[in-house]
Amino acid sequence: MKNYFSSNFRLGVLGGGQLGKMLLTETQKFDIYTVILDSSADAPCAQICNEFHQGSLMDFDTVYNFGKQVDLLTIEIEHVNIDALIKLEAEGLEIYPQPSVLQIIQHKGKQKDFFVKKNIPTSPHKRFETLEELKNSSLHFPFVWKSAQFGYDGTGVKIVKNENDLNTLTDTDCIVEDLIPFKNELAVIVARNKSGEIKTYPVVEMEFHPEANQVEYVICPARISDGVAQKAKEVALKVATSFEHIGLLAVEMFQTEDDEIIVNEVAPRTHNSGHYSIEASFTSQFEQHVRSILNLPLGNTASKVAGIMVNLVGEEGFSGNVVYENINEILKMDGVTPHIYGKKETRPFRKMGHVTIVNNDLTEARKIAEKVKNTIRVISE
Repeated sequence: MKNYFSSNFRLGVLGGGQLGKMLLTETQKFDIYTVILDSSADAPCAQICNEFHQGSLMDFDTVYNFGKQVDLLTIEIEHVNIDALIKLEAEGLEIYPQPSVLQIIQHKGKQKDFFVKKNIPTSPHKRFETLEELKNSSLHFPFVWKSAQFGYDGTGVKIVKNENDLNTLTDTDCIVEDLIPFKNELAVIVARNKSGEIKTYPVVEMEFHPEANQVEYVICPARISDGVAQKAKEVALKVATSFEHIGLLAVEMFQTEDDEIIVNEVAPRTHNSGHYSIEASFTSQFEQHVRSILNLPLGNTASKVAGIMVNLVGEEGFSGNVVYENINEILKMDGVTPHIYGKKETRPFRKMGHVTIVNNDLTEARKIAEKVKNTIRVISE
């Protein structure tokens, strides 16, 4: 086995945001030398990684030259220059998740086509290259519009209720999906290593902010029947084995009114729906990502306690230097752990941190989560 620990091995990560910051906790625990590339000098990872490079993740030369300086390359965001990764992989660099997987997942049209080809249950969809093409087609309102690329944290997704709403859409490559009534939004994180070992985390339930289309609460375990949970895990495993990805794959799903499971979309990385695992699981998603890309034995995905994650996002009406008002009050509560991402500037709905609530009783954890949500405010000076 290659020696990754306290050695000359260099792990490269494309992206230096909060996911990278939480990944660094694990690489530092294992003493794995970690090199980060991000476009911002103020990225959350910049001050705490072993080595930081500033540059665009979408620029071919920047990504290619960065890749030449590391022994294995991974990502914390999928919006990266794929052509550079394909060239690096052809020259022998190990890259996980693989560029072939990223190429499909970073384009929502290709992603949906892949689900259909592999008989993975998903809502019916159509692809359009321009807004004009979309407007000239026969449309059935309401429907879901998604930008094919660069959507993140709820941006690039809209519910189109009538013809007037078409004028609010961006003129870009896009997909439209049937609007499926559903009971719950669920997610399952799947870890897979090079040896083919594969494990799923428990099914989580996501509660969304009605305006920002961002997750407000992640609840683990999901409050669903064992039958539905089993079905969700089976669908997630089918998605992961179809991609044959290495690393983590977060599979977002809907539980329909008749308890069927359909896949919404996937993310080939650590994910907001798995943050609860830092405090609540035997193996956090971030440690599991390190284990999977280095082909180490996968850790135990079971939960030690019930866990609920509350996203801390910038409050509407506030922009500028961030202040976490009433953070002292939530620190007095049992089982509450805040994570501050290191972004100095807040703006409305920007993800600034999260809080995990752990408790032996899920109902009690949910009550405390509500209290946390109503107490702490992310505002500006």
